[in-house]
Amino acid sequence: MPPLPHAPSYYAASANPQPLRPPLHGETSTDVCVIGAGYTGLSAALHLAEAGFKVVVLESAQVGWGASGRNGGQIVHSYSRDIDVIERQYGSTMATALGGMAFEGAQIIRERVNKYAIACDLKNGGIYAAKTARKARELEHHQKLWQRYGNQHLSMHYGSDIHAHIGSDAYCAILIDRSGGHIHPLNLALGEATALESLGGTIHEDSAVLAIERGEPVRVRTAHGVVNAGFAIVACNAYIGDLEPQLAARSMPCGTQVVATEPLGERWREILPTDQCVEDNNYLLDYYRLSADRRLLFGGGVIYGASDPAHIEALIRPKLARIFPQLRDVRFDYAWTGNFLLTLSRLPQVGRLAPNIYYSQGCSGHGVTFTHLIGRVLSEAIRGQAERFDAFEKLPHTPFPGGRLLRVPFTALGALWYELRDRLGI
Repeated sequence: MPPLPHAPSYYAASANPQPLRPPLHGETSTDVCVIGAGYTGLSAALHLAEAGFKVVVLESAQVGWGASGRNGGQIVHSYSRDIDVIERQYGSTMATALGGMAFEGAQIIRERVNKYAIACDLKNGGIYAAKTARKARELEHHQKLWQRYGNQHLSMHYGSDIHAHIGSDAYCAILIDRSGGHIHPLNLALGEATALESLGGTIHEDSAVLAIERGEPVRVRTAHGVVNAGFAIVACNAYIGDLEPQLAARSMPCGTQVVATEPLGERWREILPTDQCVEDNNYLLDYYRLSADRRLLFGGGVIYGASDPAHIEALIRPKLARIFPQLRDVRFDYAWTGNFLLTLSRLPQVGRLAPNIYYSQGCSGHGVTFTHLIGRVLSEAIRGQAERFDAFEKLPHTPFPGGRLLRVPFTALGALWYELRDRLGI
């Protein structure tokens, strides 16, 4: 049987051609076995292969099948809880360590695209948009914070200046980050997989891992084979299932929805004239950008617990129409959903299950850049340079109140409160 198909997304429909990657059969040995062929796994595997390690990647479906191939495609810096929150909750030492890495993921993406000539429609420039005066003040604080940690590519804009970048009256201020950007996320993952294979790495699709047996070597079992490895990396995020219950218990899969409109033709110039990606700074945010063929890709909303909604268009169209009433009746050619992994702290969870088994999960909506950063950090740890890994490992991995049974209703109630605050501008 073929592996699970990709979600019916614009990205899958416009993906670059890829070779067949057969399932694992039989027993093999390697230096590192990576579980999951999304950004975390591919980033770590590629860094390790560049350092001379033999790497085998096991993927239950296809390369980029999960969030890595379905997301909004925006290069957004830092973490879902920004550096000032980290400093307030965990101290200045932790903030300095994590703040020093907050902008590295975007650099890694650009390095990969350039080094391996990955065709993923990379475009520079990102915009954060505020709908109220209070939210505008948050952007001003955000600018000063990031400048303090080295991002000097930021500028605030108000009033009529906004229309030079966004054809909407919904915002009172925007923060432009020239070091941000956007990409075709699935093609980025596919390009990284090809790069890994060019260095001798092996990827097996349709190879769901059934068990990880501790020991030296660690033995990673699928239905039809075993990988014996000096090290293993668990990089499954929202699609870990019951493979490692202790990881699943500390996090919660959440669904988000994205649509792609029909091509806008020359109308794109009145929507996003500078072709930068946009996200607002509400608690439950909207995000959007143009594709290479000038469709508007628009996403937003969160479904806690990651159930797939029956009518994605009904959820997204009112959001889009509030921002761009001129597109109220635009046709949606694609609509899809995908899961990201939320943690209680909204900060990633990084650590070891055993001395030779590493994991990273819970990007909480900031996965595109963080996964590329943590792939490098995981590779450093396996090579014996664990200082940066240790900084992330020290973050607390607090389970949701009420456990797996009550995490969805408790989190949804909290989100309703913050959404109400956003709507009231308080």
